[in-house]
Amino acid sequence: MGSVDNNEKYRIDKWLFAARFFKTRALAAEAIDRGRVMINDQRIKPAKTVAVGDKIEIRINNYQYVIEVLGLSNKRGSAPQAQQLYRETDESREERALLAARLKAQPQPFFAKGRPTKRDRREIERLTSSADEF
Repeated sequence: MGSVDNNEKYRIDKWLFAARFFKTRALAAEAIDRGRVMINDQRIKPAKTVAVGDKIEIRINNYQYVIEVLGLSNKRGSAPQAQQLYRETDESREERALLAARLKAQPQPFFAKGRPTKRDRREIERLTSSADEF
């Protein structure tokens, strides 16, 4: 983990990568460009410097994280090291848990495996012909 040095600048895209919110720095920069990352309620650019105490809002897919920066690093370390760089607010954690439960309760979408087999076609014909009789 990087040491806190006042002369060194910590870019937000590098910090998000080091904190393990994104798998690559390029993905972090893309999310910032698309407005999915905000510091202190303001849109930013990937080169924006981050400081201890900043409030960062991150949207990844359906989930939103609201975190406070506790440490600075440009180097990606292990997951336990990354978790020491920030603290997530309780409200953010609760909202993500509610959303996860809501998404889990929804029925899973049906995906066809491709062209129906002869057996599948016969089953479809049987179901549609029985519906026609009523």
